Amino acid sequence: MDSNSSVGRRGLLVFSTLLVVACAGYSGANLKPGVSTLPEVVASMGQPAMSWTNPDGSEQLAYPRGPGGTQTFMAYVGPDGKLQRIEKVLNQEHFARVRPGMSKDEVLRILGPSGSLWTQFYARSNQLAWSWLFCNSWNAEEFFDVMFDASTGIVHSTGQHPNLAGPDGVQPRCGQ
Repeated sequence: MDSNSSVGRRGLLVFSTLLVVACAGYSGANLKPGVSTLPEVVASMGQPAMSWTNPDGSEQLAYPRGPGGTQTFMAYVGPDGKLQRIEKVLNQEHFARVRPGMSKDEVLRILGPSGSLWTQFYARSNQLAWSWLFCNSWNAEEFFDVMFDASTGIVHSTGQHPNLAGPDGVQPRCGQ
């Protein structure tokens, strides 16, 4: 075997290893509930986009993986500083928890921040729209939308629509 192919294989191995490590940190898959600590969560997943401290000392950390990403992860850390769980929140189960009458803060605690590209203000109706890109059950990109009364910040309605930003206005498949 010549030295060029050996160097190439080693380079490929190093790149593959780094890719696997990066993906594990992306979702926190390398972290262990009940074992991993808050500093380990931050070291693995990075600084959260948002965080909340509860009265009991527990914390919730939001990790949106955008702007083109279709996942947001919520990491929950107990008052003892240990990871309790990590949840993917851009799914029907979590969308169903968003109801008319909720505040912006309540929505943020459920879904995390929406993409800045997908925040719109509609002056005529005095409504603010936040949207989250996600993968639907058919593995196609879709948006979940929350409409707020812009004056009060209270949820008016929710809905979903396909992402038609693919070539020729076709809904992209997830992972493309």
